[in-house]
Amino acid sequence: MNIPSELKYTKDHEWIRIEGDSATVGITDFAQGELGDIVYVEVETLDETLDKDEVFGTVEAVKTVSDLFLPLSGEIVAFNEALEDEPEKVNSDPYGEGWMIKIKISDSSEIDGLLSAAAYKELVGA
Repeated sequence: MNIPSELKYTKDHEWIRIEGDSATVGITDFAQGELGDIVYVEVETLDETLDKDEVFGTVEAVKTVSDLFLPLSGEIVAFNEALEDEPEKVNSDPYGEGWMIKIKISDSSEIDGLLSAAAYKELVGA
C-alpha cells in the first residue's frame, strides 16, 4: 500500500497536498482499494466555499457510493475534469492523475488537525 510521506491525510481516507494557501485533494490508495473499480466521480461544488468536513462530492464504485468530505475549509477552485471520462485514474494513480479537487484554504490552522503519513498508516493498520 502506497502512503506518500509528504502528504497529509484524514480519517475519511482523503489525502491532501499543501502548496502555500492551496491544497490538492484526492482519496488514498487504501480507499480506492476498499471501494474497488471506480466508475464515476461527481463534484458539483466547484467555485463554492465549504467548511471542513462538509460533503464536496461523491465517488461511485461498482459496489457502493461514498461521500467525499472536505479536509480543510476553503473554496473549491478546480475539479479534475479528466475524471469525467476516465474515473479509473483514481484506481490506477490515486496520488497523481487521480486527484479530485484543488481548494484555496481559508483557515490554515486546520492543517494541524490532519494526520501525518505515520498516523494514517496506524489508522489503516499498514
